[in-house]
Amino acid sequence: MKLTWALLLAAVLIAPVNGAYADEKGGVINVATIGEPPTLDPMASTADLVGMTTQHIFETLYTFDDKWNVIPLLAETMPSISADGKVYDIPLRKGILFHDGSTMTSADVVASLNRWIAIASRGKQVAPYLDSITATGDNSIRITLKQPYAPLMSLLAFNNSAAVIMPKVDLADPLTKFIGTGPYMLKAHVADQYIQLVRFDGYKPRSEAANGFGGARKAILSEIRFVPVPDANTRLEGAISGQFDYVDSLAPENLDRLKASSASEPVILKPFGAPVFVMNTKEGMMTSKTLRHAIQVALNPEDMLLAAFGNPEFFAVDGALYPKGYVWHTTAGIERYGKGDPDEAATLAKQAKYDGKPIRILTSRQYEFHYKMAQVAAEYLKAAGFKVDLEVYDWATLIQRRANPALWDIFVTHGPFPPEPALNGWMSDSYPGWWASAEKHKAVDPFLAESDPKKRIEDFAAVQKAFYDDAPVFKVGDFNALSAKSKSLKNFHPSPWPFFWNVSKAGQ
Repeated sequence: MKLTWALLLAAVLIAPVNGAYADEKGGVINVATIGEPPTLDPMASTADLVGMTTQHIFETLYTFDDKWNVIPLLAETMPSISADGKVYDIPLRKGILFHDGSTMTSADVVASLNRWIAIASRGKQVAPYLDSITATGDNSIRITLKQPYAPLMSLLAFNNSAAVIMPKVDLADPLTKFIGTGPYMLKAHVADQYIQLVRFDGYKPRSEAANGFGGARKAILSEIRFVPVPDANTRLEGAISGQFDYVDSLAPENLDRLKASSASEPVILKPFGAPVFVMNTKEGMMTSKTLRHAIQVALNPEDMLLAAFGNPEFFAVDGALYPKGYVWHTTAGIERYGKGDPDEAATLAKQAKYDGKPIRILTSRQYEFHYKMAQVAAEYLKAAGFKVDLEVYDWATLIQRRANPALWDIFVTHGPFPPEPALNGWMSDSYPGWWASAEKHKAVDPFLAESDPKKRIEDFAAVQKAFYDDAPVFKVGDFNALSAKSKSLKNFHPSPWPFFWNVSKAGQ
């Protein structure tokens, strides 16, 4: 599904690569991230930090171009799809090497996709629709569905909880060998210090021109070092001083300092995405729909966004799951958004027989805006008569804790606006929060099965209405993201998951 022309021009989308590649290879860059990723297994986590890092090591059969169309990556071409929409025949590229020197075959692809179906939250979304994944030759596979499933190609292309291809012999769970087909390979990982990637000289780029995440991926840099820097001020100072070549997730109030820097410049993605408060519908007090409605009514999104971002240029108070300009934009159900009414919330809490136990909210200061929103939310909840336990962890620990439904009631996270709504984490029954109600499936299942793009747009209004009626997640609003890049980086193009193939560094 495509965005309108106006948003295609926005910086949140990936600009096509212009100009020639550097003739000489070389250079080392340091990328400051918000912390240590919880894993380097791209199937095992929906964390953006995991996808951002591992997309350089591992690859999927398909990916997205600069207009969010699905295009081939490890697949040779787009699939041949049967008239009934159930059979996908996928030819594979030949001569693709893994980092261990072995050649990718259909056996590796089938085994990898079966692992993805079994352990990845995105794969588990596909599982109920899947009949089989089989090899139809050394360099071709067939995916057979029980019924049509419109999001399949987008899920195969996404780098988050990703359907990456690995050697069949390495498919342990948990993963112990991180061997992919990407332009960079893992050389060293020292926890909480750095992840060192080096150029894979056996990489075989596609012949097409670079286009978004697709086309030719060229490993120009000899080395990429991802450095966990949990403190936002340290990341900022590292950008200004030139210590880091790219710095992720900075506060909007730092914009002027970045503009004044001689070493770095600001990178603004507009609009980036939405911060959300995810409720635990599987275990504990938030299994009560009425109590979830009380939370929904109690919170004031404008105050939360103002505390988090300060500058109104960096946020919008908007309950729609997709902003205006996206084909998925609808106002269905949003009358339930943004009341900030503690009295009405208190009435609902009484109806839900709230027993006075603290609401456990998981948040992290590695994303400082998460923490600031959680602080404001806690005050609104207290005004409605709730007790609140604000639990602050590093991001990796929060990811671990949210996997256990006994340990929390709400957690704070964020994500971009994906091109296919099924890519939103909460669309998966297995995503932490575990929204899997009958109300959800009554709205979501027809949407997923519908192949007509226009009808899918209409059906999404019912999905958004169910989202607000069932209240598994509180969408705070829309926000723009601020990062920083070195002025010496050449051919870097912003995206929600920044990548560094096709990038070079002046003077190295």
